[in-house]
Amino acid sequence: MALRELTGKTALITGSTAGIGAEAAGLLAEAGADVVVTGRDSDRGAAVVRAIADRGGRARFVAADLTDLASLHRLATEAGHVDILVNNAAAFPVAPTVSQDLESFDAALAANIRAPYLLTAVLAPGMVAKGAGSIVNVSTMAARIGMPGLSVYSATKAALESLTRTWAAEFSPAGVRVNAVAPGPTRTNMVLSTLGEDAAQQIAKTTLLGRLATPREIAEVVLFLATDRSAYLTGATLAADAGRTAA
Repeated sequence: MALRELTGKTALITGSTAGIGAEAAGLLAEAGADVVVTGRDSDRGAAVVRAIADRGGRARFVAADLTDLASLHRLATEAGHVDILVNNAAAFPVAPTVSQDLESFDAALAANIRAPYLLTAVLAPGMVAKGAGSIVNVSTMAARIGMPGLSVYSATKAALESLTRTWAAEFSPAGVRVNAVAPGPTRTNMVLSTLGEDAAQQIAKTTLLGRLATPREIAEVVLFLATDRSAYLTGATLAADAGRTAA
């Protein structure tokens, strides 16, 4: 049985209608949090909310397109005070640098940097006023190693890891912890539909464990960083990549 250690807390998880985000939403709800599920697809969002309710959790869905500023501000307003912010949503363009199109380049900057930046700027002051809170940013192992075709994605995530350290320096003296998790290759629809099964498996073989992660395995790290189990961690990026960046 899950510990109800997040009872009385509200968690906003971006990109939580599928993959790592949906798994994280379920785990935080099982731990007692009231979860705000968000994404662009209302049907998938409703399915995540139903699944959480079926397990006795509490969740609501707020539709949002994080590349749209008006939608982003509506999300922050409708979420209200949050104790836990998980910046998980991301655009995942794959292309050689010389053929990277500007439209997807700009969309990745908006989703992967601007959205978490603005959500943090709006929601962190409420945590500071309360003297407690946890912000978890979802990065990638590609922020630390060079991977052909991932120039934009890896650069935006490296920026997010830098923001993790800066936000920790800014907010942690007031009791708000800011950390990141950097997953390795994970069996999500986004990864498989973008890279394909064969390419994803080839990347997985470069890890020390030689396999893809499940979304649940990464979500467990998000849960750890969201709770007081990680009370002495801030400004850290945890590599959940089966040892790929270690050896």
